[in-house]
Amino acid sequence: MNLSERLAAAKQREAKHREPNEQPKLPAEVVVAEVTKGDDASVQSPPVGGDQSPATAPTTSPKPEQQRTDSGARPTDALSTLKAEARQQLFSRLGSRLSDTSMSEAQLHELVRKELTQLVQAAETPLKSDERRRLIREVTDDVLGYGPLQNLLDDDSVTEIMVNGPDNVYVEREGRLTRADVHFASEEHLRRVIERIVGRVGRRIDESSPLVDARLEDGSRVNAIIPPLAFSGSTLTIRKFGKVPLMVDDLVAKDSLSPQMVDLLRACVQAKLNVLVSGGTGTGKTTLLNVLSSFIPGDERIVTIEDAVELQLQQEHVVRLESRPRNIEGRGEVTIRDLVRNSLRMRPDRIIVGEVRGGESLDMLQAMNTGHEGSLSTLHANTPRDAVSRLETMVLMAGMELPLRAIREQISSAIDVIVHLTRLRDGTRRVTHVTEVQGMEGEIITLQDAFAFDYHAGVDHTGRFLGTTKSTGVRPQFTERILEQGIDLPYEVFDTADFRMRR
Repeated sequence: MNLSERLAAAKQREAKHREPNEQPKLPAEVVVAEVTKGDDASVQSPPVGGDQSPATAPTTSPKPEQQRTDSGARPTDALSTLKAEARQQLFSRLGSRLSDTSMSEAQLHELVRKELTQLVQAAETPLKSDERRRLIREVTDDVLGYGPLQNLLDDDSVTEIMVNGPDNVYVEREGRLTRADVHFASEEHLRRVIERIVGRVGRRIDESSPLVDARLEDGSRVNAIIPPLAFSGSTLTIRKFGKVPLMVDDLVAKDSLSPQMVDLLRACVQAKLNVLVSGGTGTGKTTLLNVLSSFIPGDERIVTIEDAVELQLQQEHVVRLESRPRNIEGRGEVTIRDLVRNSLRMRPDRIIVGEVRGGESLDMLQAMNTGHEGSLSTLHANTPRDAVSRLETMVLMAGMELPLRAIREQISSAIDVIVHLTRLRDGTRRVTHVTEVQGMEGEIITLQDAFAFDYHAGVDHTGRFLGTTKSTGVRPQFTERILEQGIDLPYEVFDTADFRMRR
């Protein structure tokens, strides 16, 4: 059947099924087009109706995902539109002056505030005084601060911020996760904030290096990962550190520690025992490491080694070392292991490794066993026994092919105390174990709890655990070393009587 015959047949079928007064649904030109193009969706059909012109043809409503502007921003009200325009004009006016390193932060903020005031006053949209102040503050945060996250960073009740793409921001308050009522204008807006954070600490993030660990000015920990690794959009996680670091009395008030445990841990640090802090993610290991470091005498030289500087030591004689990732050419990387080796030549009295997670654990154990006593470090583990097993695994990652018994002997002679933290279901963070590493029995490293958390006390009406960390009644062997150095350790520390943590 040729084209004319197919067209005639189509007309006959249409006339047969059409009512007498019904207009044709499609003109002949459309039928010809449909017959010739088949399923080709790229060919546009003429407007419906014979007398209708293309200018008056009905248009289809855009899909929801098409209702964003070219820059990716969602439809906004007049104030949001004015905010976007003010931000764009500010960048065009100031340009490179925003990245001028010769200007202080105060001078830069004053310059931006002055320019913004002029832009707002010249705007045609009338604004109330509170709207004007809000506009200036938000644009300043976008240009010099951290955009929508600035208010969350300034909120002391927020302990963690999680950004899952431009539209989903969650925060943690008192151990509970809730969704925050903030969002970014677009993926590009979120990327600018991430680049501003990592750029201030000399790191970079792009498609060739799509993940990075960084920090804020106050020491808060930052992790960022962008597409193509982050499929749902750029992801940013900020674990906030308080403007004033928590002290030991704060942890006692929060029921994280008991007074008896404080007395024991203070004596352990002063006696230069090697202490390992273990726990899961977000249990407060770095906070406890800060507290333990506060027990170090002020006349000792301390060297800290971290991936991103987070520790907030109170002593004066502190050398802070930070690892460095490889550059864009793939060179220049300085690892934690390199820094641990180098620290041995810096005449340290104490070596504090922020976290061991690889081959540097072997160098740390060797340092502990060769005269660098009193070292502190953290690692991820679920129990004190798991901490020993993980340490064995990480030593094997050093590539030295040591026999397992030799590794265990290194661990048992180097580590004296394991302090384990747990984040309970009620959101609280507690020290649930203070465990002594006693030595080897055959092929096994023997551990003995000096303090352990009592889970049998139940919970109160708010869901908070009523349990407390109690002494097991076993006096650790290392107490002899403590007493030999003349350090006071009250015998009542190991009293087995049930006591409540101070409220």
